[in-house]
Amino acid sequence: MGQKSNPIGLRLAVNKDWASKWYADKKSFANYLTEDRAIRKLLFDKLGGAAVTKILIERATQRVRIKILTARPGVVIGRRGAEIDKIKEQLARMTGKEVYVDIQEIRKPEIDAQLVAENVAQQLERRIMFRRAMKRAVQMAMDFGAEGIRIRCAGRLGGAELSRTEQYLEGRVPLHTLRANIDYGFTEAKTKAGILGIKCWICTGEDKPSNKSAEVIETGAAESK
Repeated sequence: MGQKSNPIGLRLAVNKDWASKWYADKKSFANYLTEDRAIRKLLFDKLGGAAVTKILIERATQRVRIKILTARPGVVIGRRGAEIDKIKEQLARMTGKEVYVDIQEIRKPEIDAQLVAENVAQQLERRIMFRRAMKRAVQMAMDFGAEGIRIRCAGRLGGAELSRTEQYLEGRVPLHTLRANIDYGFTEAKTKAGILGIKCWICTGEDKPSNKSAEVIETGAAESK
């Protein structure tokens, strides 16, 4: 199960949160969902060179709050905030509501799974050897404090006639341990030989139970006896 399911979806409500937060009835649910997809597509296309990894959306009655997680906040904001103002106007026209945009900087892009996968994809598109790109990504992640990293590339690697899968694993990346903080990223590299798929899993530690919760568990077990 851990190998087939998305590790973020598997850990929702444990130590991961939803990317969209809002409530809707049956009539407006589909419209909100379509609108969220359109917002994300617009922002990812517009901010392609800004290393945007996630876009979080919250909705109130007549307000939409969008949080952009990026490793290059200066590119998103632009000179004197010109770019962010254009984005707000465009999103306000699209949604017909008041839009607030927050920008959060990613301090360590070397251990963000989506950015690592995109970095490897860019190197493959520039015809850098896939083994070299993958090994470098693994080494950088481990140097910046990751507990483990698994990176997998699939497709016609190196322009081979037959597609295959290659992966590198260093450290520990538990798939079924729900308290483990696993970040997951996926992207595609468009090469002359075809499309290559890159997946990346990065483990940054575990949320260990606190002493208070352990005491509660022990107390409950003693009372049951």
